[in-house]
Amino acid sequence: MLSAAVVVIAASFASHHVLHAFAFSPTRTRRVPISAGQGRSRCANFEWKNPTYGSSTSLNLGDFFNNFAKSENKPKESAAPIAAEDTNDKSEDAEYYDEDDPIEKIFGVFFGKKEKNPMGMSRFGQARFPEQYPATVDEWADPVQGDTAEMAFLRPFLKNTNLETRGLRLTYDANRDGWDAAKFHAKVDKQGGGIVYGATRSGLQFGGYNPKGWVGYGEARGSIAAFLFVLGGKYTTASVPGVKLRKVGGPGLAQMDLPESGPSFSPDALVIPMEKNNPRVARSKLGSYYERFPDGTNSLFGKDAVVQLKELKVYHGVYAEGEYIPFTDAEPFALY
Repeated sequence: MLSAAVVVIAASFASHHVLHAFAFSPTRTRRVPISAGQGRSRCANFEWKNPTYGSSTSLNLGDFFNNFAKSENKPKESAAPIAAEDTNDKSEDAEYYDEDDPIEKIFGVFFGKKEKNPMGMSRFGQARFPEQYPATVDEWADPVQGDTAEMAFLRPFLKNTNLETRGLRLTYDANRDGWDAAKFHAKVDKQGGGIVYGATRSGLQFGGYNPKGWVGYGEARGSIAAFLFVLGGKYTTASVPGVKLRKVGGPGLAQMDLPESGPSFSPDALVIPMEKNNPRVARSKLGSYYERFPDGTNSLFGKDAVVQLKELKVYHGVYAEGEYIPFTDAEPFALY
C-alpha cells in the first residue's frame, strides 16, 4: 500500500514539472510537435519548421506588422504579366466615386465603389428632396406658364422648393377674406406648403416661405428649408429680385402654427398675430431663428421693428383632384 502511494506521488510530481516545462511563457521557448512532411508555415503564435519539431516564442505587437510587411514585400509567385487596371470609368457611377477621397477609399474596400443607383434604388439628394436642405439664396426659379403678374414676381424666390415648378393659387387675401386669425386658418389650413406675401403702409414688400404649411393645431412646425424675403431694396439687381434670409439654428420652430394667430415665422422673426384690437400689426426680430441681413440689420422691416400692413396674402400649390398634398396633418415627432 505504501509503495503504491509513493508511485502516485512521484507520477504527480513528474507530470507537474513536465507541464510546467511546456507552459507558454514570453521568455521561454517550447517544443511543438508537428507531423512529418508538413511544410513551413506561419500563424499568429507559432513558426513551424521541419523536421519533426519546431520552436515557438512569444509574439509582440511590432512582430505582427513586421511579418505583415515581409509578406507584402515577398516576390509574386506568378511571373505572368497583369493587365493594367482601367481607371477611366465611363459608367454613370463614375461621377459618384472619387478616387482621391480617402473616406471613399476606406469604405470602398468593404462595400465597393459608390454607385448612382445601389440595388436599383435612387439616392437621397437635393434634386429629389430639395426641402431637406437649407434654402438657396443665390439661384432663382424660372417663370411658370399661367402665373399672374404677382405670382411671377414671387416665383423666383421658390427655387429648390416643392413649389418651384408647380402652379400657384391665391388661397388667402386679408383684404378680401378678413383680417382675422380664424378666417386666415379657414383658408390656409391643410393646403400644404405656402408662400406669404405682405406689404407695409410705407410700401415695403416682404414675405416668407413655409414648407410645412398650416393645420391650426397649435404646434411648432420645423423646416430647414423655410426662409424670409424682401423684394426690391438695395440688394436688388437686374438678375436678383431681392434678398432671402434662411432658417438658422436647425429646422425647429420655423413656423408657430397657432390657431389664434396669423402667420408666425418662429416666435420673433416675422409675427403677424392678427389681434382683434390691432389686426394689421407685424413684428420682426432677426438673428435667433432666421438670418439677419448681410449688413447686420436685425428686422425684416429695416429700422422698424413693428409696422402696419396694408396687404397680406398666401399662395399655395395647385394640385389635381386626388393628388397627394404633403404636410396636411400634425407632426408631433417631426425632427426636420
